Amino acid sequence: MPRRELKGREVGVVTAVSVGEGAELVRRCRAGDGAAWEEIVSTYSRRIYNLAYRFTSRSDAAEDLTQEVFVRVYRSLDQYDPKQGDLQNWLMRLARNLVIDDYRRRQRAPQDTQAEDIEGHTYHLRAAGNTPQREMERQELGEQVQAAIDKLPPDLRTCVILRDIEELSYQEIVDHLKIPEGTVKSRINRGRIELAKILRRMRVVAMSDV
Repeated sequence: MPRRELKGREVGVVTAVSVGEGAELVRRCRAGDGAAWEEIVSTYSRRIYNLAYRFTSRSDAAEDLTQEVFVRVYRSLDQYDPKQGDLQNWLMRLARNLVIDDYRRRQRAPQDTQAEDIEGHTYHLRAAGNTPQREMERQELGEQVQAAIDKLPPDLRTCVILRDIEELSYQEIVDHLKIPEGTVKSRINRGRIELAKILRRMRVVAMSDV
């Protein structure tokens, strides 16, 4: 696999890639085209990193997971079938499976780690004006929301992240977690209620105000 060193805060914006374009990128990668692999990594690295960070709250762990995801993706390129969906959906499904598996392992063997400063990380918050003041407010709110999410029980946290941040459908969450849809909905509802309580205790402004 072509070596690609990832940095947690590097810019990587997901741009629209059609099914045909994704299939062509994969074809080129299979043929050993390093530039095609660089394009895949640069396009999706930020989104995968953000997903990993939401579950780990540590940039070093998120970077390691992001690297691991891309290793898994590269080794699985032969399994990609454009008839089953676009490249982004396929790639993010692999990423979520790996990140969730890692999260479950860590919950079974918890370590005494502290969430680090999260300056510079992006969150799924409503876009606001680009004034420095608004950007500072959004960053501060993002830090508070992440801190609140970290306080949720693991089962509720997973469902809230997948539904409200990753914006997966109920069925997609069912497929990832292998639990009944009723359980998914219950955990999301309980998680939202608990998150609201935590945010109120932290005296955080409503997300709708951002």
